[in-house]
Amino acid sequence: MELQLQTITDSPPVGKTDVSETVFGRDYNEALIHQVVTAYMAAGRSGTKAQKTRSEVRGGGKKPWNQKGGGRARAGTSRGPLWRSGGQTFAAKPRDFSKKVNRKMYRGAMRSILSELVRLNRLVVVENFDIESPRTKLVVDSLKNLGLDEALIVCSEPSENLIYAFRNIPNVGLIEASTIDPVALVTFKNIVVTRQALSEIESMLK
Repeated sequence: MELQLQTITDSPPVGKTDVSETVFGRDYNEALIHQVVTAYMAAGRSGTKAQKTRSEVRGGGKKPWNQKGGGRARAGTSRGPLWRSGGQTFAAKPRDFSKKVNRKMYRGAMRSILSELVRLNRLVVVENFDIESPRTKLVVDSLKNLGLDEALIVCSEPSENLIYAFRNIPNVGLIEASTIDPVALVTFKNIVVTRQALSEIESMLK
């Protein structure tokens, strides 16, 4: 299949580029995409939250007051869950939130996402995304020439000028093709990918 090849200037499209039907012509599998995106986000959780139970809180070995005669409730320790500075009833412990997703499922979800982006005309392929100086205005004008105000820019090796220029623009991201992930693809409304980056993504997902 062929995709329109555009430029970041105000000039008309420069032609077309061939892409694999296997990667960019797959059916939309919502269940698979949801599973992979959920697993990817879960793997990013630190899982380091830790609390103490009543047995782990230091102190509390002595009975706070007499069992009877004080007019207060019976208490055997001052480190129970009902007390300030006491232990937690169901204390959180460090845990691993990651979920297993095999390589075939991950690649299938990525292909499905990219194919849907192509069908919805949300994947824009450009020859390159080079700017002359690290100025935010140059990136804004380039996106405006493409008719976009929100996009994820995918490059093979982003230039230093581009890295410095895009950071002040809201709803615009920048990522290398080798580190692309499903969450980044579904987060942004449009994806702008260079021709070389598109070739790298295609080779990774074949």
